Amino acid sequence: MHILAIDTSNEVMGVAILKENEVIGEIVTNIAKNHSVRLMPAIEFLMKEVNLIPEQLDKIVVAKGPGSYTGVRIGLTTAKTLAWSLNIPIVGVSSLEGLAYQGRFSEALICPFFDARRGLVYTGLYEFIEGQPKLVENEQNILFSDWLDKLSELNRDVLFLSPDMEKHSTMIEEKLGEKAIIPEKTFHIPKPSHLGMAAGYHKPDLTHDLIPNYLRLAEAESKWLNEQRDTNNG
Repeated sequence: MHILAIDTSNEVMGVAILKENEVIGEIVTNIAKNHSVRLMPAIEFLMKEVNLIPEQLDKIVVAKGPGSYTGVRIGLTTAKTLAWSLNIPIVGVSSLEGLAYQGRFSEALICPFFDARRGLVYTGLYEFIEGQPKLVENEQNILFSDWLDKLSELNRDVLFLSPDMEKHSTMIEEKLGEKAIIPEKTFHIPKPSHLGMAAGYHKPDLTHDLIPNYLRLAEAESKWLNEQRDTNNG
């Protein structure tokens, strides 16, 4: 089985191809460039490098968020179009779950997070049991200071993973002290191959029903809903 995994949900853009759970090709960039003009060329290049044609793909896996609203949409739109045109299954995997795989060999709790501005983060709490990810605390959009207070009450080692670590490492160390584990920078970059691995624990989605997992409304959407609510109440 050949799986194409796609992640454009944050600044990192990644494309991987797996064959029977073995990574045969992967492209990952961590630069601020437009995913919309780079994603398909990256897929085409990787397919050519591993000598595959689209008709040989058996499944599409995509990061469905949370993360950048635009980035999530780009990845989902591309993945859904490929799955529909090739008539193959598609699996949407949480971007946080994919990142959590970087810590799958740790006995600590695993806290992947993405910065959501204004002191907020997208985060959740995972633990790997016999190689399988288990969600300990549901993914949510929360003030990071409040989240760290909750984690400190657990009195357990917590492995933190995030491409935005530099913005938050000081607070993590202040709140959790020796219970906080922060690895080297290379462990904080999401890899699309991990999405492909995680997909094995998820059922395929209906292509047209797969939607982004924003964890919160975009600011413009939220403002519009509030205005509509005020109008209706008025």
